[in-house]
Amino acid sequence: MAQFLLETVWLVPCYALIGGLLAIPWSPGVIRKTGPRPAGYVNLIMTFLALVHSVLTFPLTWNQPAQEIFIPWLSTAGLNLTIAIEISAISVGAMVIITGLNLLAQIYAIGYMEMDWGWGRFYSLLGLFEAGLCALALCNNLFFSYVILEILTLGTYLLVGLWFSQPLVVTGARDAFLTKRVGDLFLLMGVLGLWTLSGTWDYTELAVWAANTQVDQTIITLVGLALVAGPMGKCAQFPLHLWLDEAMEGPVPSTILRNSVVVASGAWVLIKLQPVLTLSPVVSSFIVAIGAVTAIGGSLIAIAQVDMKRCLSYSVSAYMGLVFIAVGTQQDDAALLLVLTHALASALLVMSSGGIIWNSITQDVTQLGGLWTRRPISGLAFIVGTLGLIGFPPLGSFWALLKLVDGLWATYPWLVVIIITVNTLTAVSLVREFGLIFGGKTKQMSERSPEVHWPMIVPMMILFGLVLHLPLVLQSLLLLPDWANLNKDAALLLIWSSIFGCSISGVIYLGNIPKPIRLPWKPLQDLLAYDFYTPKLYRMTIIFSVVQLSKFADMIDRFVVDGIVNFVGLFSLLGGEGLKYSNTGQTQFYAFTVLLGVGVLCAWITWPFWGIQFLDLMFKF
Repeated sequence: MAQFLLETVWLVPCYALIGGLLAIPWSPGVIRKTGPRPAGYVNLIMTFLALVHSVLTFPLTWNQPAQEIFIPWLSTAGLNLTIAIEISAISVGAMVIITGLNLLAQIYAIGYMEMDWGWGRFYSLLGLFEAGLCALALCNNLFFSYVILEILTLGTYLLVGLWFSQPLVVTGARDAFLTKRVGDLFLLMGVLGLWTLSGTWDYTELAVWAANTQVDQTIITLVGLALVAGPMGKCAQFPLHLWLDEAMEGPVPSTILRNSVVVASGAWVLIKLQPVLTLSPVVSSFIVAIGAVTAIGGSLIAIAQVDMKRCLSYSVSAYMGLVFIAVGTQQDDAALLLVLTHALASALLVMSSGGIIWNSITQDVTQLGGLWTRRPISGLAFIVGTLGLIGFPPLGSFWALLKLVDGLWATYPWLVVIIITVNTLTAVSLVREFGLIFGGKTKQMSERSPEVHWPMIVPMMILFGLVLHLPLVLQSLLLLPDWANLNKDAALLLIWSSIFGCSISGVIYLGNIPKPIRLPWKPLQDLLAYDFYTPKLYRMTIIFSVVQLSKFADMIDRFVVDGIVNFVGLFSLLGGEGLKYSNTGQTQFYAFTVLLGVGVLCAWITWPFWGIQFLDLMFKF
């Protein structure tokens, strides 16, 4: 039985895909008598089976060498496309996290979308997301990873645009899709460029090639930068970070997956490509610079936001920036640990805040308050999610951040300062959000805001326990560092930065200081609140350039292309009108006209052969 589970674990993505396909008949209303709910229950069952299969297989892969399965797909003209599947503890563990979080999100959606009319489409798209993410975890081929990322981009567009009758939702889905497409386009260039250099897309073969090759630095730098652009878009890194904010227009249950594991899909590919990216120091420095800028910028912007979802979305971008720093400095183990701890804590924060959005009139944090006495379970979940996301011992992110800081302590001290600063700012941001929502006195908008019902409480409490017990799980797998070999200075810095951030924010937002809090210099307040005016810069540069280019292309089309076509049409029309008056109705006239036309055509075709001799003869006379 154990061997059968191990050999068939690559079929786990098919569970979700089958569930999504089975839910389609309820989407357009083909099946009406039962209502849309069976679509959700079918997906729940299939996701549960996928989770059970992954969990039972995980112990069989732990401390075992990775196994590869090759499925031939296309072989033509020297191009061999084979689907490479890697079965390892990391890939199976990733599927456990994906299927587990998707199962909790689907249970949560039963309560959140209780009266929604889009159950069939929603659960079908969640199945597509789960299948794509699990396939990405197993895939050991860069080309097929790119194909899967494209499918996930499409899934993001469809999920964000679920409530397509709302203009803001349509705009958000479109902007999210187009922003990610920019990164995908450059990624495709990098994928094709890497093939010309290495002759393979297999990650294992790419690592061997990178270790033994001598390649032109200019070429590998350009290819590496193109490869990094795709994960930049997926992980919402500057300047391709705006899509995550726009995607918040979608349903909260889909945000659970998007903020936890979907944003990490780009980081997964980046980690797989790390041996290739290290061939160029410029690319490694670029990854670190993008991560540092996004981490600091995202943390600062999150502090100035008033929308509940926007506060969390910028914190996600900031955390993914830390993952970029880890990859750029070859700290792959720390990057994977950061992705794991972030996924669980971020999902818990979304569940806690999503319950407030569900039965509150507003999601403006400045109009809420005093919900601690009315919603203690949601409040406790938000506290644990906050502590699980910052460097607070003994929860998971403390060990992940400590592993990253310890690896950079001697070589990149300036990056240690950035990580400590981001940890402090994240603590300030999340405690600020908690204080504005749960602290203080009850306001008009929060007077009638009871605790959510059990379908939303149960997955929240399960995730609550997972975040608390994650260190024990990591310890059982021997993934936590030995306390005797611990960098105690780094640990103390992380602990004190977390305490400092929580304390400062707690004094301000849980104390008696009048709200709202504003910075003394209003331009700085506006700079942070409006995302460093990035949307405005987009409109003034990229959007303006595209609009002007489109106008120029339209002008060329109307006046040049259409002009030539219209001229030919007019010439034909006038020629026909002129010829009709010269018709005599005699057969010999028609024959003469045809012969004359054929003669002119032949003379024009054969001109290169006899034209030169004719001209020479003329000049002699």
